[in-house]
Amino acid sequence: MNKTVVYGLGAVAVAAIAVLVLQPADISGPMGHSMTPPDTTSIAQGDPIATVKVPATLSADAQIGKRGFDAKCAQCHGKNAAGQNGVAPPLVHKIYEPSHHSDVAFALAAKNGVRAHHWKFGNMPPVKGLTDSDVKYIARYVRELQRENGIN
Repeated sequence: MNKTVVYGLGAVAVAAIAVLVLQPADISGPMGHSMTPPDTTSIAQGDPIATVKVPATLSADAQIGKRGFDAKCAQCHGKNAAGQNGVAPPLVHKIYEPSHHSDVAFALAAKNGVRAHHWKFGNMPPVKGLTDSDVKYIARYVRELQRENGIN
C-alpha cells in the first residue's frame, strides 16, 4: 500500500473520531439521573437554591479551595456552593456529581467559561485570576461539600 493511501486512511479515521467526540452531547435524554434542574419559582431572587450541609472538618486542600471559592466563585455560586436563584446554579447538586462533571470540567469552565446547558442562568464567563492549581483546590472543596450532601 503506498504512503498516500495510508495517510488518507489515517486522515479519514482522525476525522471520524473528531466528528464522534466533538459533537455536542444530547443532554435531553436520561443519563443515569435527572438532568432537569429543580423548580426555583418559589425561591426569592438571590436566595440559595440548595440547602448545603458543611462537613465538620475539611481537608487541608479543601480549606485552601474554600478560600479560593469564597474569593472568586461565591459571588455567583453562593455561600458553600448553594447557588443563588436567578444568578448561578448550586454546585452541590446531583447534576455536578463527579461522573457527570469531572474536575477537568470545572477547570475548563473556570478557564474558558461555559455555555448554559442545564440551567437557565445564561452562560458562565471565564473567571479571571485563577490558576489551574487554584481550581484544583476549589474542586476539592466542592467535592467534599458534595460528599457531605450525599453526592458521590
